[in-house]
Amino acid sequence: MARTAPSGKTDVVIEPPRFDRPEVEIRASVRRKKTGTAHWSGSRIVVQIPARLRGRERRVFVDDLVTRLLNQRPQNAAGDASLEERAAVLAELYNDGVMAASVRWVSNQRTRWASCSPASKEIRVSSRLRQCPEWVIDAVLVHELAHLQEADHSPAFYEIAHRHPRQGESALYLEGFALGLGLRIEEGDVDVNGTASATVD
Repeated sequence: MARTAPSGKTDVVIEPPRFDRPEVEIRASVRRKKTGTAHWSGSRIVVQIPARLRGRERRVFVDDLVTRLLNQRPQNAAGDASLEERAAVLAELYNDGVMAASVRWVSNQRTRWASCSPASKEIRVSSRLRQCPEWVIDAVLVHELAHLQEADHSPAFYEIAHRHPRQGESALYLEGFALGLGLRIEEGDVDVNGTASATVD
């Protein structure tokens, strides 16, 4: 629940962290008329907005500033080349050196965190995961890389996927992350075309 702390002509509201974003401090100032700003202060995001904003208009204004700041984080700015490079390192560490042909971010995965096509060795990762900690993204990549050797979720598959030491923690994190975003993630396995879609289970 948000905590409010009046400070002169500025009202301060502290919103607790959620699964999709850290703690947010909202400073509403009467001196601000139109514009707003957002910046990092340690692990907290500080947002400064005009005091005149109320209700839904205020919420949308704050959410927009927070989202834009989160999207500027280093891991969010990283493109497909960086993701592919990371997958190659993880393949050497955990997947017996079996590499993907391509690894890329996609924005059209509405009910999956990632998917893998064993036949073409292509891995696609939901852009929603850009906001997650790097160790969660790594665990998802290892999960997908394991599908290059074992297409289904067999014991042999889990033996490979669980070589990543935080695979179990990642699954729990993503369950909460999905809940916070109001998403229902599919429990997809392998379709008739051999495309594996993973939920990091």
